[in-house]
Amino acid sequence: MKSIREIFRIGYGPSSSHTMGPRKAAEIFLAAHPNAVRYQAHLYGSLSATGKGHLTDAAIIDVIPTVEIVWHEEFLPFHPNGMRFCAWDNQNHLLDDWTVYSVGGGALAEDPDGVRLLGDRAPQKSTDFSGTPQAKGDEAKGVYPLTRLTDIKDYCDSQGWDYWEYVEHYEGKEIWDYLREVWQVMREAVERGLDNEGVLPGPLHLRRKAASYYIKVAAYKDNLRTRGLVFSYALAVSEENASGGKIVTAPTCGSCGVLPAVLYHTWRSRDFSETRILHALATAGLIGNVVKENASISGAEVGCQGEVGVACAMASAAVNQLFGGTLAQIEYAAEMGLEHHLGMTCDPVCGLVQIPCIERNAFAAARALDSNMYSAFSDGSHRVSFDRVVDVMKETGHDLPSLYKETAQGGLAKDYK
Repeated sequence: MKSIREIFRIGYGPSSSHTMGPRKAAEIFLAAHPNAVRYQAHLYGSLSATGKGHLTDAAIIDVIPTVEIVWHEEFLPFHPNGMRFCAWDNQNHLLDDWTVYSVGGGALAEDPDGVRLLGDRAPQKSTDFSGTPQAKGDEAKGVYPLTRLTDIKDYCDSQGWDYWEYVEHYEGKEIWDYLREVWQVMREAVERGLDNEGVLPGPLHLRRKAASYYIKVAAYKDNLRTRGLVFSYALAVSEENASGGKIVTAPTCGSCGVLPAVLYHTWRSRDFSETRILHALATAGLIGNVVKENASISGAEVGCQGEVGVACAMASAAVNQLFGGTLAQIEYAAEMGLEHHLGMTCDPVCGLVQIPCIERNAFAAARALDSNMYSAFSDGSHRVSFDRVVDVMKETGHDLPSLYKETAQGGLAKDYK
């Protein structure tokens, strides 16, 4: 299982799988063939269906200005977000023909049945790779020996550790410097989003709501004010993402508002120290990592349950830890956060990360607080484990028809172009 840096990627919206991943792939391909005279980028499946709304073509062209974008409706077999890059020399000889997949959260992978050139262009088997700083050895072999949360919980219990201590043990103390930067970008995204007003880019002409929600909070009593603040923080980050602002994937761009909203609210209202917040971030990253390893965080592969559902699980675990939850209670909070999003489709209207994505971030942030409270009232005992819910989420996602998985062809997106 890779570093939690793979879950928390700092970049620009609106989509980790449709813009951050393709942009990184284009950078890798250009670095390998800087002197080519002609380039093509073929986009398949979900990348083709909603690529224009997600600015996939713009992200690639920004890296390779002369590239020709070719759109394909068919899906490649390994993953719905398929790309194929081609380059030619001045004699019209094909220099390279590289197929790569954007598998969610900004990560890239290749078909495990093939051997291609990745990252530094060294031949190797399929793997995730990205621009996230990470030791090459760790990137190849993974960081964590355990991949199921039940096993991690049992091991932590035997050592007397919290989940964040497990993260520190395998990532090293330098992980805190990276998470400190993550927390700073998250805070800035909330605060920037609360100040920005106007209309989001795209044909929907959707107005930003975060600022007005934040202002209206003052009219309500404390119990409703809390909910309104959390809504406004989640809207702020999600709207920043939708306008191409700087955010942190948690675990994706489309779900990037949930965790920052919950952490920002508890930080402001309870005056938690930065150290406590960073520990909560580490726990959240571990939860997201377990899902990525055993299922998927790609809306194109498993629907929005893999994005907003996982973000809710991460936020539920983080806030439960902040309020003193045990290992079992934290696992229970995460389980509820994901379980109650099972089956959620990914059906972005016009292929934009706006409707229903932005509202879903706000509601998932509120649900994370509810999951924390429900778990806090318990002793942490429950019948269905987090690992079981992850397995079910994967099965459910694979059973969903493709029109409900980021293609903008079904559900709420139906009849919109």
